[in-house]
Amino acid sequence: MPDPTPERDLRDETTALLRELIRVDTSNPPGRETPAALVLKDYLERSGVECELVARTPQRANLIARIPGAGTGPSLALLGHTDVVPADPAGWTHPPFDGHLDGDGYVWGRGAVDMKNETASRAVALAVLAREGFTPHGDLVFIAEADEEDGTEEVGLAWLVGERPDIGTDYVLNEGASERLRLADGRTVVTINVGEKATLPALVTALGRAGHASTPQAGANAVPRLATLIERLAAHRPERRLLPETRALLETLVGPVDGDLDAAIAAANDLHPAFSELVAPLFATTIAPTRLRGSDARNVMPARASVECDCRVLPGTTEDELRAELAAALGTDVAHEVELLEPPTGGSVSPVDTPLYDVVREWVAVNDPGAILLPTVCTGFTDSHFMRDAFGSVAYGFWPMRHTPYEVAAAGIHSVDERIHRDDLGYATRFTVEACRAVGAMQT
Repeated sequence: MPDPTPERDLRDETTALLRELIRVDTSNPPGRETPAALVLKDYLERSGVECELVARTPQRANLIARIPGAGTGPSLALLGHTDVVPADPAGWTHPPFDGHLDGDGYVWGRGAVDMKNETASRAVALAVLAREGFTPHGDLVFIAEADEEDGTEEVGLAWLVGERPDIGTDYVLNEGASERLRLADGRTVVTINVGEKATLPALVTALGRAGHASTPQAGANAVPRLATLIERLAAHRPERRLLPETRALLETLVGPVDGDLDAAIAAANDLHPAFSELVAPLFATTIAPTRLRGSDARNVMPARASVECDCRVLPGTTEDELRAELAAALGTDVAHEVELLEPPTGGSVSPVDTPLYDVVREWVAVNDPGAILLPTVCTGFTDSHFMRDAFGSVAYGFWPMRHTPYEVAAAGIHSVDERIHRDDLGYATRFTVEACRAVGAMQT
């Protein structure tokens, strides 16, 4: 085997590619990811990697790149999306699409954390392995997908899994976790995402009777009734329950959970301020009232007023179970209707007793001595679920960081001043190279 590429060289190569990707404005909407896919294609082909652009819409291409395997071992896919959420330059220290590298080693720009950093590091890992002449026992596939941030046009992975079944792999590495947190009790945990909650949006409509706004006492205005229902939704606390994966998370943090789940969650929250957002929502449905609909005219009291609710449900939750949860929150004394707006999206989990999980755990043990690998479920969802649902893939979110403080990385996601330290680009790329070698050495 050739000598491993030094981490510093991996850092510099990944930094250069990330900066080039950030300079391609792939804000979604509208997307226009094809130029970013071409940047990756040109880069990978210079290292001898087989590449192909696959597009449902010409301006929104996905890239599939592959190092073919010998067919005697498990296959592995490296996922990364090329689109980003829009960025208003106002309020940014450095312009969001300049790819600025500052004197402290931070790369600034939209996508620096979500997730052109991961896309770039996985492309570099593939290129390094190709230059070494690496031949895995199973295929090694890199997928740079479009349309992850919005998904409504289905030109990215949602479409690609049906169009190209050859991208199905045994294992997947994607986004979704990798926080490194120092706990109040002195322990350090590194998170790995093993699944995600499902989105199941609902429309709650208060029912009244229309009337002229000049005589509000003459009608039954649905808007005040809706306000009552919204207050109830905001105050509702859904019943908490444990999944095997969240039990493992909680018991890693606080020890055996014998019955008082609320107390165990509270004890976990005390270990780190981030856990109120990362851990607490993983044990129940969350219901967030967001968009409002009322009268089309200022002088008309509507007979119907509605609120859209972003509901995130635990894996395995049915539509009937969400309806029951909403009914418990809303009560029966205010007339209303509930409509579920879309089928569930996401809501899948991968087991932790797999060879790929062992690879990650062993890598953390060697490279971050004393740190504990903490399995988590994403409060939102990632595109890993498309691979699980279509191919039965074992998919994890893992991209290790040591040099960018959690608070800096988290504050920049979908916000201003998004940035990543370049030393994390080298660290994470080295993990990806070594994980690919470990999986590629496995025999079936």
